[in-house]
Amino acid sequence: MKKWNQWQLIDEGYRIENAKITNVSLNMENHGCLCLDLALEWDGCGCVYGGYVLGKGYVGADDDFFNGSSKGCEAIMRIMDVVGESELLKLKGKYIRIAHKGLGSTVEIIGNIIKDKWFDYRTFFEKED
Repeated sequence: MKKWNQWQLIDEGYRIENAKITNVSLNMENHGCLCLDLALEWDGCGCVYGGYVLGKGYVGADDDFFNGSSKGCEAIMRIMDVVGESELLKLKGKYIRIAHKGLGSTVEIIGNIIKDKWFDYRTFFEKED
């Protein structure tokens, strides 16, 4: 996972903005994939942060279909750590920073509202050599 700081993000062309987490959903509704989705709002904009497969399963699936991932569990814990909250459902209502490259771009990097601490979903899940 790439370790970012605010100045590196700005140098790479990212805009840093404050955002509010307006909803938190941990669900298996996306084609049998476990996903953590955070609904974010900022300055008249909004998006859902998430969509990464953290595990497999769906209600009513055969027992051998379920499959969790330690990487998925770690991603959830890292997001909670960046936000600064030890209880998943208490993320709702918290403020964070987001890094994006303009309207229509994907938000893959979130940061703590005060500390220079960031989580990058994309590079976290990239295969390591």
